[in-house]
Amino acid sequence: MVSNASTIISDADSRMKKAVEALAKELATIRTGRANTNLVEHLQVDYFGSTMPLNQLSQIAAPDARMITIQPWDKNAIGPIEKAILKSDIGLTPANDGIIIRLTLPQLTEERRRELAKVVSKRVEEGKIAARNIRRDAMDKVKEKEKNKELSQDDSRRAQDQIQKVTDSIIAQIENVAKAKEKEVLGS
Repeated sequence: MVSNASTIISDADSRMKKAVEALAKELATIRTGRANTNLVEHLQVDYFGSTMPLNQLSQIAAPDARMITIQPWDKNAIGPIEKAILKSDIGLTPANDGIIIRLTLPQLTEERRRELAKVVSKRVEEGKIAARNIRRDAMDKVKEKEKNKELSQDDSRRAQDQIQKVTDSIIAQIENVAKAKEKEVLGS
């Protein structure tokens, strides 16, 4: 009977960890003062009738703190890559010499840094909501098992306490990811 509860707990833990990973990946796409290849790797490029991620069409590098270089493996891809960058919401203008596309990151203004910090806060709150929704689903499953007499009241309480501990741990991880990104964005 307890194994039913442990399965629910481990499933909730796994789903919450995936939510933290997804949040971290999403936050990596938010521009900070430093060049980071994560900023453009996910961009979808229309190339010969199919849509592909930029990192499958080219070599992407950040040779210094203010520049990202994109070197397509096929020179015919330069035009479609430029279009994808211009259509994206990253706010950078590509410079192309026929071989390499260069993206120069301008200095972030204090106002822009505050706007980015708000975006980070919003995404972090969405991550916390996702964790809480997973907790609610797990708690509902445990209560259902108790109602169907598959779990005793004591086992149900222990399982609910364990789910809450897992949730608290995940929320703390989300807070740590958020603090690191906000520090990076605000440049402090």
